Amino acid sequence: MVDSLKRGLQTGLKTTWMLSKVIFPITLIVTVLQFTPVLGWMTKLIEPVMGLFGLSGDAAIPLVLGSFLNLYAGIAGILSVDLTVKEVFTLAVMLSFAHNLLIESGVAARVGIKVWQIIAVRLGLSFFSAIAINLFWKGGQEKAVYGFAPPTPAQPDGWMEIIFIALQKASFGVLQMALIIIPLMALIQIMKDRNWLTKFSKWMAPFTRFLGMKDNTSFTLAAGLLFGLAYGAGVMIQAVEEDGVSRKDVTLAFIFLVACHAVVEDTLVFVPLGIPVLPLLLARVGFAVGLTWLVARIWTHYEQRGLKEKEVA
Repeated sequence: MVDSLKRGLQTGLKTTWMLSKVIFPITLIVTVLQFTPVLGWMTKLIEPVMGLFGLSGDAAIPLVLGSFLNLYAGIAGILSVDLTVKEVFTLAVMLSFAHNLLIESGVAARVGIKVWQIIAVRLGLSFFSAIAINLFWKGGQEKAVYGFAPPTPAQPDGWMEIIFIALQKASFGVLQMALIIIPLMALIQIMKDRNWLTKFSKWMAPFTRFLGMKDNTSFTLAAGLLFGLAYGAGVMIQAVEEDGVSRKDVTLAFIFLVACHAVVEDTLVFVPLGIPVLPLLLARVGFAVGLTWLVARIWTHYEQRGLKEKEVA
């Protein structure tokens, strides 16, 4: 037990250091940009296309904040403008798929998936779901009533205070990750050494095989579903190094996780906005399962066709 714990903690520290080299600088830069005109320019840029998603121009504010920062920033943006229930629900679905894009995509890229692929999948799911809601849901036109209003943060006084806030947020982001990743890696090592991970993989096997992945990706899916994309990436890094997870399985796992991760926290965070969260959860899971299954089937088809062509040659 002691040796397992020691190896797990060492792996956790190594993984934390690797991921912090992505999380710290991106958090620092995006936080500083929050106090500059850059995010405002981005908002103005996307306002003309809001109608395609059934959203007013004002909805561009929370959409940009949530996409570049996190869900909490997006919610703060929602609370700052007058929106209908349908608009709030649409934004919740869109931001569930595409939030904190720079940090989470950068972290996931450490596994070997290209950043543009991750962002393309997340934005594609976000846009497609919003268009579908706009086309098929005709209700929700009443004004949204929020259950709470968070305190408005004080504006920083000068660049020194802005940089201090950015350093504080970046440091906290790394610390928060370390507090989850390090014990999680220790737990995984203990589970491996006691063969609990093998039993867990067998229990999850029908689901992972349905999605076109091998059994050794099951713990990665569970970690990402419960804790988030960044933590799922941390588990996947170890799985790639130690368990020989294939590039195909890595890609499929992250297609699933970019659509559906941290399902408990990322769903419950929208409860105070007064929207139905069960459809939100079902939409995330449904899109994740459907897209992953489809990509797996297409990938397998081309693999089999390649093998046949080699046999003929």
